[in-house]
Amino acid sequence: MLKGKADKTNLPSRHVTQGPARAPHRSYYYAMGLDEEDIAQPFIGVATCWNEAAPCNISLNRQAQAVKLGVKAASGTPREFTTITVTDGIAMGHEGMRSSLASREAIADTVELTMRGHCYDAIVGLAGCDKSLPGMMMAMVRLNTPSVFMYGGSIMPGRFNGKDVTVQDVFEAVGRHQAGANSDEELRALEKVACPSAGACGGQFTANTMACVSEAIGLALLNSAGAPAPYESRDQYAQASGEAVMNLLEKNIRARDIVTRKSLENAARIVACTGGSTNAGLHLPAIAHEAGIDFDLFDVCDIFHDTPYFVDLKPGGQFVAKDLYEVGGVPVVMKELRKAGLIHEDCMTASGRTMGEELDLIEGEADGKVIYPAANPITKTGGVVGLKGNLAPEGAIVKVAGMSEEEQVFTGPARVFECEEDAFEAVKARGYKEGEVLVIRNEGPSGGPGMREMLATTAALSGQGMGKKVALITDGRFSGATRGFCVGHVGPEAAHGGPIGLLEDGDMITINAITGELSVDLTDEELVTRKDNWKGPKETIYASGALWKYAQLVGGARLGAVTHPGAKDEKHIYMDL
Repeated sequence: MLKGKADKTNLPSRHVTQGPARAPHRSYYYAMGLDEEDIAQPFIGVATCWNEAAPCNISLNRQAQAVKLGVKAASGTPREFTTITVTDGIAMGHEGMRSSLASREAIADTVELTMRGHCYDAIVGLAGCDKSLPGMMMAMVRLNTPSVFMYGGSIMPGRFNGKDVTVQDVFEAVGRHQAGANSDEELRALEKVACPSAGACGGQFTANTMACVSEAIGLALLNSAGAPAPYESRDQYAQASGEAVMNLLEKNIRARDIVTRKSLENAARIVACTGGSTNAGLHLPAIAHEAGIDFDLFDVCDIFHDTPYFVDLKPGGQFVAKDLYEVGGVPVVMKELRKAGLIHEDCMTASGRTMGEELDLIEGEADGKVIYPAANPITKTGGVVGLKGNLAPEGAIVKVAGMSEEEQVFTGPARVFECEEDAFEAVKARGYKEGEVLVIRNEGPSGGPGMREMLATTAALSGQGMGKKVALITDGRFSGATRGFCVGHVGPEAAHGGPIGLLEDGDMITINAITGELSVDLTDEELVTRKDNWKGPKETIYASGALWKYAQLVGGARLGAVTHPGAKDEKHIYMDL
């Protein structure tokens, strides 16, 4: 594409740049230093989730400048804009966590509105923290523009007492501190060194899980997610992403040409084999919804069930994202999946080549330490498992990476808590018994509102050495950093009259991750009687504002906790207006 020579006849930016009637619009572009040639070229949105909330987002602004260089080099006109993020590590363990999942929808909505309002022709989206990754990808698929995603990169591991540490270690150290196992001084020393750089949490928590998904699903250039945030080599991928989006625009390859049922299956494979975050079970259906594809929690879990787990990453394993990158990253993992016949090779990717063509170019092989050969996995089934039963008719999800088969079956009496704070206080005060199933309800997408993560509670249990001696179930979520037998996304949620809302202390609950069961020892008749006596959803203090609005709109976790009808009901595609 030659500078200033683009044919905008069918591009959205014609609405703001072409013809005499658009002279006022063009005057604004001249005010920002553009010339006639710049205005005549395609306009590329460069969207970032930059902010000063946390290290995950702090380097996105700099990386966006390299993206813009790539767009310019390929004869496009980049237009940078930012959207929000809510960073889970900061929001965790208090009321702020209610904003986290709702922020995913806000990110998708604000990116959509910015693109529509200014008629941009394509998008490169940069994101760093948990919900910002799926939020950005959802916007791309919703708009169905030529799209390239880029991750901001992971944080470097800290060093403490001669070992690599992450923020997960700090959360768990809080539990040990409460149990009297470490001092104020030890906790303070750890917190100061655990997070030594820009970048998202280094374990295979939600951010890195969804970063791996971005490559496997095809929206990101292969290996672009791997390098830690401080590495200058990220700029090369950023520039290449800017050039790649211009190639997609020229070939009219759009987000829904890339995100298909097959590519969603590829994405679920990468989550399973890396022992990724259970939150992928929420985000993949939400991305599918934007494309009008039926792909719910059960579909995700079916793939998890027959995918070997062979990448040894925290929290279930030993290594962090930097270690994975140094042994070849996602492309080598994808090659192992291909050897096992578990990848759809004909899926289109952001490079304009198919996944198979991309993998043919990758020379690296499994190192046997971080990435095991798929033929000799850590365990034969995925690190995340779906559950169903009379306690979860719409499903639930549990992360079993790093757990033995014996640890994947648990039966015990319920200890019911009406919110996370009550559970955390009980854990802190040791107000629970070994062998119990802690039930935290009223924390679903609508009932919470916001489907909070329970890391403070689970980390405290781990810190007390009780992570394997109790189980925990919730209609809320768990952090990707959670360890122990912790079941999330129980549906229907309590606020929608789900069985989890009907439980009483002492009810015998069975969790079996091997057979996929989550049940309570109550008859159908007993559940019906309890439902008839149910007093309705617990009232929240969120009676107005963004969280009230979210609670009114949001659907169940099985379909991704989405807030609009999705592509199946759309009457137009943005790119074709």
